Amino acid sequence: MFYHVKELQFNARVSGPDPRFAGMLLEQFGGPNGELKAAMQYFVQSFAARQPYPDKYDLLMDIATEEFSHLEIVGATITMLLDGINGDLKNAAERSDLMKLMGGKADKEQMIHEALINPQFLALSGGGPRLTDSQGTPWSGSYVNANGDLTVDLRSNIAAESRAKIVYEYLMQFTDDPLVKESLSFLMTREIAHFQMFSAALDTIEPNFPPGVLQGNPHFTHNYFNLSNGTSARGPWNQGQGPWGAGESWEYIDDPIQHVIQTEGMTTNHPIQGTSQTPEEVQQKDQQLSRQRSQEIKAAVGSGANQWSQYPQTSSGSPQKPQK
Repeated sequence: MFYHVKELQFNARVSGPDPRFAGMLLEQFGGPNGELKAAMQYFVQSFAARQPYPDKYDLLMDIATEEFSHLEIVGATITMLLDGINGDLKNAAERSDLMKLMGGKADKEQMIHEALINPQFLALSGGGPRLTDSQGTPWSGSYVNANGDLTVDLRSNIAAESRAKIVYEYLMQFTDDPLVKESLSFLMTREIAHFQMFSAALDTIEPNFPPGVLQGNPHFTHNYFNLSNGTSARGPWNQGQGPWGAGESWEYIDDPIQHVIQTEGMTTNHPIQGTSQTPEEVQQKDQQLSRQRSQEIKAAVGSGANQWSQYPQTSSGSPQKPQK
């Protein structure tokens, strides 16, 4: 159940109209890194977590709901930046005051030129935001990443917050309005906070690497292929122990063409290097983690009749378990 509170989480304010920046800000309203994308992504992800992982469900729903409130802040800001446009567009019987708002003929012509890039923004919006990015591309459900595995979804969310943060950082360079910058700074800072929340939640899942359940084939997990010509860069991504720790290391394959030929396309004579794990040990880990994850979900969901919530809701824990 959602309940709308009319006050904004952060009071959006503008110093004056700025239709050009309003068009740019659409990127965070209906763009692939915007607030609606984040809200829908976390909302959709939360369903698979509801019963087996109620604490993560609570996290995802809380942040999804906050993202909807950020969408409201962005939409309110866009509308205020278009202040006067709606009335001018409806002044069909007389000469429009849009030219005065835009500061003269040259600015109006520039506005018309920009409208040709995204003609629907002013032609169809009537002075409010539309569900598109800054170029007029409609919002799409394909922006949403939800894989039903928390180790995957939380990493997707960390990346989403990173991209949204940098977009706000870029947008702040295109407005001189101090009040608009205040709102953008708030929104950008909340992306940082959400990044930290998702990172902390991922750390509570053990093990959480590699993403998912199945481990990698030890024949290939520690290989780095030198697939570029000229002087090659070396670093902790292709030499030393890498992210694994003591006893594990990267195996640098300097001549990958010769390596592939010698191993017949890496199907024979391809040694396990850089790790002491055997395929048998990996298979045991696969089976152990598969049982663990499966039991976590089955224990929460059970079988037979099921229900999503208890009434009244007395805690943030799992809903009542189904009858067996």
